[in-house]
Amino acid sequence: MTEHFKAHLHDEAGTAALGAALARALAPGLAIYLHGDLGAGKTALTRALLHAAGHAGHVKSPTYTLSEPYTVRLDGESVNVIHFDLYRMGSAEEFLDAGFREDFDGRNICIVEWPEKAEPVLPPADLNIYLNVAGSGRDVELQASSELGLSCLHRLKFAPNL
Repeated sequence: MTEHFKAHLHDEAGTAALGAALARALAPGLAIYLHGDLGAGKTALTRALLHAAGHAGHVKSPTYTLSEPYTVRLDGESVNVIHFDLYRMGSAEEFLDAGFREDFDGRNICIVEWPEKAEPVLPPADLNIYLNVAGSGRDVELQASSELGLSCLHRLKFAPNL
């Protein structure tokens, strides 16, 4: 079961619009993995998603802390969103040693940048998002790999900035 959504985002506003659309399609328990080179827009997408989901404060990249938790409201309920950036992780065992696997509990929404750094021990993604720099914009592909990810894609209402 795989469903795809592909689009070209002409600029950073397009990335922000996709983040806002994703915020409206979130569900508790989602594991979202972000793939792309440095500067591809992974943190920008996450920042836009968190702000659209109701987080009013600063959203910093967890490059040095490895994870940053946020609380948002979805359908009137408080939900934890945990933003991981595993770029500086030396081994997959560090992911386990830090206790991060426990955050994937079916209630939290986990957004992971650089998931390949913990691939052998990381729980499977519900939604993989691939971002690639393309000219002055980005090509993006969303790929569902579970029923939860598929339902997120079905709720997604996004028209790229054509």
